[in-house]
Amino acid sequence: MKRIILTGGGTAGHVTPNIALLPRLKELQYDIHYIGSYNGIEKELIEQFGIPYHGISTGKLRRYLSVRNFTDPFRVIKGLGEAKNLIKILKPDVIFSKGGFVSVPVVAAGRKRHVPTIIHESDMTPGLANKLSFPCATKICCNFPETLSFLPDGKAVLTGSPIRQELLSGDKYKARDFLNFHSDKPVIMIIGGSLGSVTVNEAVRSILPELLKSYQVIHLCGSGKIDGSLQGLEGYAQFEYIKEELRHLFALTDIVISRAGANAICELLALHKPNLLIPLSAGASRGDQILNARSFERQGFSVVLEEEELNKEILLNTINTLYENRDAYISAMKSSQQQNSIDTIIDLIESLT
Repeated sequence: MKRIILTGGGTAGHVTPNIALLPRLKELQYDIHYIGSYNGIEKELIEQFGIPYHGISTGKLRRYLSVRNFTDPFRVIKGLGEAKNLIKILKPDVIFSKGGFVSVPVVAAGRKRHVPTIIHESDMTPGLANKLSFPCATKICCNFPETLSFLPDGKAVLTGSPIRQELLSGDKYKARDFLNFHSDKPVIMIIGGSLGSVTVNEAVRSILPELLKSYQVIHLCGSGKIDGSLQGLEGYAQFEYIKEELRHLFALTDIVISRAGANAICELLALHKPNLLIPLSAGASRGDQILNARSFERQGFSVVLEEEELNKEILLNTINTLYENRDAYISAMKSSQQQNSIDTIIDLIESLT
């Protein structure tokens, strides 16, 4: 039996693509192990699948002044020692890394033991953790054509991002019953990110009376972001978070308004959902969401509005135009090369074991 180590953590985006690979890896009878931090979000997400989980010490390289910049290097050194010991014991045939700082010691330790390693970079420009890991990689997967120019020659492969296959098997009739929606109006889904974007939530709610004249609205607004004054409003359903029913809601949805996290927009691509992206501003991030969104715009998959452009009139007009032209966006997404990500990545894994 071939053995694979999956690694990645710090955010859900560094874990969910690994989860998407699990069914195929199990089907191919891989012995799967996961290395993450002691108590990161990856531990909670992975343990529910019954996969052996190994925690290591981890730190972070911050680009700003912090006391932890002086203590975290010692945690990283400790984590490197723990990763070396685990790889010596587990003797994996291959490592697949989704990034995050917990993955850096694992990838480095794999190189020390001559274990072939595949890294996946979600964003258009590589993050710092993956940049540190690139010299240790055998192959580097990416989501965007533009990313290829940032990656080492001979290692880069355009794959797209692995998507949870259950999202493709939704039932719109179950969603309609669940939401108490009707069939006479199209459906918009708003996704503000796992924490809920105040900017996106407020922008959508500011035009809700106008939206509900023509559309029904599913609003995934984030933890603690429910607006009690809107509960029970006909044609409007708001949730902090949706898990089991999400695939059904997607099946019912005609267009999506979303932040521009790499994994989220790759799910929209796989589902062929015309979308309006409102990326996190450069002032609140390293600007990766803006780059992601503009790439999808250039490829004809998305419409983009930056936060600074938002007002009621522009937002409403953009939504109406997106809906009117939805077939063109669906056609562009269906012809994308960034499909079948799981098959492409599994083929890479198989070629190295």
